[in-house]
Formats: sequence, C-alpha cells, structure tokens
Amino acid sequence: MEYKIGKEARCAVIGYGSWATAIVGLLAANETRVGWYVRNPEVLEALRTEGRNPRYLSDAEFDRERIAPTDDLNEAVREADIVVLAAPSAYLKDFLAPLTEPLTDKFIVSAIKGIIPGDYTTVVEYIHDHYGVPYKQLGLLTGPSHAEEVSRGKLTYLTAVCTDLENAREIGKKFAAPHIQLSYATDLYGIEYAAILKNIYALAVGIAVGLGYGDNFLAVLIANSAGEMKRFLDESYPDARDTLVSAYVGDLLVTCYSVHSRNRRLGLLIGHGCTVKSALNEMTMVAEGYFAADCIRHINTRHRIEMPIAETVYKILYEKAPARRSMKELTTKLI
Repeated sequence: MEYKIGKEARCAVIGYGSWATAIVGLLAANETRVGWYVRNPEVLEALRTEGRNPRYLSDAEFDRERIAPTDDLNEAVREADIVVLAAPSAYLKDFLAPLTEPLTDKFIVSAIKGIIPGDYTTVVEYIHDHYGVPYKQLGLLTGPSHAEEVSRGKLTYLTAVCTDLENAREIGKKFAAPHIQLSYATDLYGIEYAAILKNIYALAVGIAVGLGYGDNFLAVLIANSAGEMKRFLDESYPDARDTLVSAYVGDLLVTCYSVHSRNRRLGLLIGHGCTVKSALNEMTMVAEGYFAADCIRHINTRHRIEMPIAETVYKILYEKAPARRSMKELTTKLI
C-alpha cells in the first residue's frame, strides 16, 4: 500500500547550517508554522528574539510567527508530518541521538548531499536501516542549489525525489517560490549517490586549480567525472536514468566551479600545498567530499567499478599521496 502525503502536512527541519536556514526560508513562505530543531544555544536564542541565524546566512530574516525553533528534537518531530534532514551527514547521528519519537509514521526528506561515515550508507539508506522507515516514506530534495543563492532569491532548479511521483509533487509544493523551478523524479538511489559523488569530483577540480592546471584540463576532468559518475550508477544499480539532467550533472557542474563550493575550496587548499589536516582545520563549514571519498572507496570494493578520479582523491586525502604527482598520474587515465 502506497503512503500518500497529505496536502496539510506539517514540516520540521533538522539542522541550523546555511542549507537548513535556506530551506526554512522556503518553507516559511508557504507554511503557517515550520518546526526547526536547533541545538546551538546562540543560534536558537537569536532565532527566537531576532528572527535571524547569526552564524549562517545572517542577512536572512524570518517572520518569527512562522518558525518554531526548539532545542527539543522530539518536540519538533512529534509536531511534524514531514521531517527534512539538513544537518551535515558527518553529524547526523549526533543530531538524531536524542530521538525517542518514532519516525515510521513520518515522511522523511533528506536535503543532505553526503554519506554516513563509518556506516558506508547514504542518508536514505541509514534512515531506512536504523529507524525502520520504508523507502516509500523517504525522499530527497536536491539539485544544483547553493544555499547562499537560494536565500538571495537567485533562480534555482530543485528536484524532489520519491518512489511515488505524486508524493514528490507534494514535497515540491512545500518549497515552491518564484525563483525555484521544480522537477520530480523517482531514482532515489541514483540521484542520492550522484549528489555524494559530485563532492569528490569537486575536490579533484579544486586540487587541479590549486596546482595550476588550466581551463582546458578542467573541462576534461569534469567531463570524465560525469562519465565516472554514470558508470558507477549504471553498474551498481541499473535504471532507466538520464544523468545529463540537472539533478545529476547540473549538481556536479555547480559544485566543481562555484565560489560557494566547500569541496572545491578544500581541494584548492590542498592543491596550494596545505596538508589535508590543516586544510580541514581552515574550513569553516563541512566539506562532504572528504568523508565521501573514503565511503565510496569502501562501497566500491563490492562493485569493483573503474573510478580513477575518485581513487586519486582518496589516495591524496587518506594515504598522503603527493597531490602534484597523483594528479599528473591521473592525467594519463583521462580521455
């Protein structure tokens, strides 16, 4: 029996970073009240008293009548029908640790483009495995969508992904805005893994830029990254998917070239000569590609798919392989 999202479904967001803040902004424009789990006391107090997040997207202002920030996770979940996960994947387990409310009667939407370190699963897989939520009650909100641009009203294309297209459209309505173009899909597996893989490839691009490679090579690197992504998706989980649409290759492109890209920034620091440890310490926000490189390599031990770009990034990050030598070796494997 299919699960159908009601038209009056209430929403709550888990997380208080830039993407979570941008998402709440979209939801608050459409909903009378949006639950918001915020475990940072400074951010929570500012949201309650000033209607703004002082740490992320601090220029964004909220109507305090339309948001319900709380440090009680169970309260936020209890009052919601749709729970949107927007915390970094590396910290998701910590965010959900206080949860005692069941999730099995909720619809869970992951807006996270990362993988659970140590568990080697995507967010959707993790919620299914650990909280017993059926896949028919799991979805994604994804696409080339930097929080900074969404918050400022820049034209953005988002994709709502559910196993049932009717549910995807209901999810999409929650995020509708004049500057948001929505599309809908059912490829939960492929689109979620594409959003994870593109972070690894953005790291590779950042490393290449830091090392002084020019636009000619970057075009080849990104083109090969798109091919590597398609190869991984098609060989690990065959489906009738078109990886040329924005939810796949569009997200890859913006993460590889945007000044807002955290993963490109991390790669750039490494390419400039920073050690991986010092580069991570310099980052003010989480670069999901760091964790994804390790997890994808682990997952690929089952599939044995040829992934020279992802493998190169892994060796630089985790095996202390010299970036310059590794990138030079990679150039001989691209077409």
